[in-house]
Amino acid sequence: MRRGQDTDAFDRKVIRDYSLPDGRLKTLPAQRKKLEVILGHILNAFQLEKRYPEKQVNEILAGFHPDPATLRRELVGYGLMIRKESEYWRV
Repeated sequence: MRRGQDTDAFDRKVIRDYSLPDGRLKTLPAQRKKLEVILGHILNAFQLEKRYPEKQVNEILAGFHPDPATLRRELVGYGLMIRKESEYWRV
């Protein structure tokens, strides 16, 4: 099996294991590799080249987890989003 297929299967399993049927997260993974998968999945809720005010980012993230501030910090910390003057966008 190719490496890409292994990665895709792992990603699908992590998303399935940590998600409820409605798309919200059961919990955030403690393991870095799994958290990266979850953050990548959440990132798909944001359009490329669009800037979002912090309030809208919080509203989108609240659909995934009751603590949007943690998700927001993790997305920025992992370099998946950039924050400048209370605006956020995908990298």
